[in-house]
Amino acid sequence: MSMKAITQTMTLPDGREISLETGKLAKQADGSIVLKMGKTMLLATVVAEQSAGEDVDFLPLMVDYREKFSAIGRFPGGFLKRENRPSDGEVLVSRLVDRALRPLFPSDFHASTIVTISLISAEENVATDSLACLAASAAIMVSDIPFQEATSEVRIARIDGAWRINPNLDELASADIDLMIAGTMESVVMVEGEMLEVSEAEMLEGIKEAHKAIQVQCKLQNDLAALVEKSKTKREYNHEKSDEDLMKKIHDFAYDRCFAIAKEGNADKYKRGANFKAVKDDFIATLDADFVKENGFLLKQYFGKAQKEAVRNVVLKEKIRLDGRKTTEIRPIWTEIDYLPGSHGSAVFTRGETQSLVSVTLGSKMDEQRVDRALITDSEKFILHYNFPSFSTGEARPNRGPGRREIGHGNLAMRALKPMIPKGTENPYTIRVVSDILESNGSSSMASVCGGSLALMDAGVKLKKPVSGIAMGLISGTDGNYAVLSDILGDEDHLGDMDFKVTGTADGITACQMDIKVKGLSFQVLEEALAQAKDGRLHILGEMNKTISKPEDDYKANAPRIVQLKIPKEMIGAVIGPGGKIIQAIQEETGTTVVLEEVDNMGVIDIVSTSKDSSDAAVARIKAITAIPEVGETYKGKVKSIVAFGAFVEILPGQDGLLHISEIAHNRVEKVEDELKEGDMIDVQLVAIDPKTRKFKLSRKALLPKPEKKED
Repeated sequence: MSMKAITQTMTLPDGREISLETGKLAKQADGSIVLKMGKTMLLATVVAEQSAGEDVDFLPLMVDYREKFSAIGRFPGGFLKRENRPSDGEVLVSRLVDRALRPLFPSDFHASTIVTISLISAEENVATDSLACLAASAAIMVSDIPFQEATSEVRIARIDGAWRINPNLDELASADIDLMIAGTMESVVMVEGEMLEVSEAEMLEGIKEAHKAIQVQCKLQNDLAALVEKSKTKREYNHEKSDEDLMKKIHDFAYDRCFAIAKEGNADKYKRGANFKAVKDDFIATLDADFVKENGFLLKQYFGKAQKEAVRNVVLKEKIRLDGRKTTEIRPIWTEIDYLPGSHGSAVFTRGETQSLVSVTLGSKMDEQRVDRALITDSEKFILHYNFPSFSTGEARPNRGPGRREIGHGNLAMRALKPMIPKGTENPYTIRVVSDILESNGSSSMASVCGGSLALMDAGVKLKKPVSGIAMGLISGTDGNYAVLSDILGDEDHLGDMDFKVTGTADGITACQMDIKVKGLSFQVLEEALAQAKDGRLHILGEMNKTISKPEDDYKANAPRIVQLKIPKEMIGAVIGPGGKIIQAIQEETGTTVVLEEVDNMGVIDIVSTSKDSSDAAVARIKAITAIPEVGETYKGKVKSIVAFGAFVEILPGQDGLLHISEIAHNRVEKVEDELKEGDMIDVQLVAIDPKTRKFKLSRKALLPKPEKKED
């Protein structure tokens, strides 16, 4: 007997069909969906607690995307042969879905909610990250969990000048725009992607095209939910304590004072914080101690609301920001390069109260980052790691290693810089960039981009163009009034309605990331934010160029030198030797590291050394091994062995030829040993190459003067 499921389907512009199915699998979850596209299947489930934790004023939402290796018929790597902690790629997909879903839960819904998305069947070359949000949102829509409206994500890429929705993995290699867009029927809520120096207008065109596809997917979810009885009545909840009288008292007491503090425009966040805290403390001093103890949560919550309203209104009405800047003004910037003498490149980038210390390490092919996921097995030559220690914000908490935030910020900075990293022979190195945030008050990921660009140029990496980045914010009022803010502070991010990060060169955008916290953001506001971001990005780039505007001519003295050679495929075995004997000998005798791989039917050799003499010696050895002997050429060879009919002479490393006894001398030679012994170095000429066996025929007598004929 087969369980009957409820299903809805849609067709993508290229003819591929997507179906959403519920009622068959995982029925004890609050909502579950199986998404199918070809052989690809995602199982998405959602479960939310019925009640919220005491004094919780946020949504404890956890989105967990996982890929089953069995989905594509593969074993996981590693000793245990089972899926373990999520890979960086899975974390990044989880973040994409989280950022699309989170703004659409009711603001007063605080029950712990877990969304799980599992790749249970996969198809080669089919990207699944663009399908995960559709499955997750549909699972919530068919549940009784409160949710404002359906959302979905699509990938839009411009390939050979044409827009493609959810392209296959191999198509992305030729895309100059690769964006992941999330939205609802009415508006866009999230944007992330990378580009090859495109204009603001081109990026906006891609967002608009993606939104059309998103609307179709939202309608699909609405149609499915209408068929599911459970989804028609959403659960009732009351997750927030409330005291309207107390809220009004706090507002009346604190609003004007907070407005005045915000209007002062104090550039020091600690002084601002102390001034706001003093207002709260003054109000609490008017209350009974027992009342304060019992209502601490409400006091914090209501004071925060009054402060937020005051700060936002100062921006909207007075056009004054918390630190006194104009809406388009960038904080003071100072930069320094070559700060760390032990690194291969380094920089300090400071903008206001945000500071990044960036280091660059250059390595060889053996240092590449191996990527092992269900659908992607690859290696990365450009790596960027982002660290956010607690002291950067003046907090005393232990550092537990990189979390989802660190992985996400590092990925954004990596995508911003990667299009400017030279490829092929222009860059033989594996490059690792590390951004350590030493101070943070707004947009440390963009500081990582700017500091990374400076450090790469300091390292001598032939960066095509310098890259800068800026974070934009938005404060919007109920009357339609709004203000777009350049280079936002941490508080402006927290109190604002948008966090829009844009990176690029002087000629175009390379990456972006946008999160919207309010419904109905218009494309007009997006266009204005992009134009304002360009002005700010170019200003920051100008400040960076005062320190360094192009890569150093040479690498640091302590950086490894990599010489790259290409050899015919059939010569790879000769360089490696039996059991790796020859390549190991080259490394030992020259003090180098030799890395050899086959690429496009050619042998590609990287010779890594900190000494030019060492690399030159290794190059000479390899060229000698891979040299192609030519008939008529003379070689100085070594007698390797003697046989009755002649001697075998090594004319090039690993390449022997036969010197027949008749070719040793002009006179008759009775015994080879009378003329030669093993180890002798002699000059010989290559006189012939057997076309079938490729064996070499050598002659010594061809190089010796002919004896004069004796007169009778």
